[in-house]
Amino acid sequence: QVQLVESGGGLVQTGDSLRLSCVASGRTFGDMGWFRQAPGKEREFVAAIKWTGVTTIYSGSVRGRFTISRVNASSTVWLEMNSLKPEDSAVYYCAASNLPRMTLSTTPTSYDHWGQGTQVTVAS
Repeated sequence: QVQLVESGGGLVQTGDSLRLSCVASGRTFGDMGWFRQAPGKEREFVAAIKWTGVTTIYSGSVRGRFTISRVNASSTVWLEMNSLKPEDSAVYYCAASNLPRMTLSTTPTSYDHWGQGTQVTVAS
């Protein structure tokens, strides 16, 4: 049984950086991703990574600023966020699939397990 726990969120200023971590208990060799959700808005794809750590994808709004990474096929995945903007403020969720997909997915329903979320607030 897979459980995901995110940490690293907090209150920062515009232009600051944060590094989020997601620790999985219970082994999965599936894909992993990060999503975010602001109050009153639907969950938004941020980034995803293959279990091998070789292939990554990003949403256009974060590409060039955020980096998703994992060490080999370890149970910990990081999201490094740089040049943060107020519109990045949201609860960030880690997600994992039971099995790797042929192509990384940007759709929440493609993932089987979710963490509780960690709040990121970027002040002006």
